[in-house]
Amino acid sequence: MEPRTELFPPIPLEEWEGTKQTLHRFLQIIGKVRLEHSVRRNHWWHVPYHLTGQGITTRPMGLEDGNPIFTVDFDFVRHRVVANTLEGAEGSFPLTGHTVGTFYSEVMDLLGGLGVKPSINHPYPFDLPDADRPFEQDNEHHTYVPQHANRYWRVLSQVAMVLERFAADYSGKVSPVHHFWHTFDIAMTRFHDMHISQPRDAGSVIREAYSRDVVSFGFWFGDDTIPEPTFYSYTAPEPEGLTNAPLPPGARWMASGHGHLAVLPYNTAREAANPRAAVLDFYQAAYTAGANLLGWNQAALACPYGVTDPFAVPSRR
Repeated sequence: MEPRTELFPPIPLEEWEGTKQTLHRFLQIIGKVRLEHSVRRNHWWHVPYHLTGQGITTRPMGLEDGNPIFTVDFDFVRHRVVANTLEGAEGSFPLTGHTVGTFYSEVMDLLGGLGVKPSINHPYPFDLPDADRPFEQDNEHHTYVPQHANRYWRVLSQVAMVLERFAADYSGKVSPVHHFWHTFDIAMTRFHDMHISQPRDAGSVIREAYSRDVVSFGFWFGDDTIPEPTFYSYTAPEPEGLTNAPLPPGARWMASGHGHLAVLPYNTAREAANPRAAVLDFYQAAYTAGANLLGWNQAALACPYGVTDPFAVPSRR
């Protein structure tokens, strides 16, 4: 466990790339268990992880599929995978000392020992360079540095609280703040009520995720496209002229896929006089840009500091 750190401690991608690559695949394995054994929710809200006081959790799943109700948690303080059932059964194993292949086997054995019949429809990585290699055959990824994993969770937790604060100002449909295992980012999305007709060839992931118009906000730790941790936002469907909208100093628009992202480097935010305010200002600018061009009634959707009660005095915490 690291000593208490400042808001947004440094987490350069090159420093923990090995742990990140291994951990990403660990998360995908248990994330795919979650995908198979949880009740489906709109926009894939049933799939991501949520933050806990020691790591991340799948939340309860099972029951409707004939399994006991069970959860699987990553503990990044003690560095263990912990599984529990509603009946009180518990099992765990260390995160250290595993290849992806041995981790996969341990997960299957752990859940089986608790009376769960675990299922993964496609036990391969999703949208990663080794997507054609089964998890159980991956002996390449085997790095797990506890200090790096703990730092990752601390940063996730700090960003989550900033996203929670930003989510509070919107009274429309808004997603939970959740950690997606396929892209290894943490995000929150504001939805409007325009139905978007996605073509069949867009794929099931896109059709479900973007069946409404949205402005989404998040953070990821860096990848081949942007090799540094970055806050981001995007609008979908992307309206014409979006990239002409102003962003705060240090932020910019960048091409991504068939559209654009608003991006603010993590290091730019952490070096600001008020890092939390810098991120909130960035998210607000990106939201204003997208919502204006999509024609959202921003005044009607606002609930400053999470308050819609006209007789309440909002707290500015």
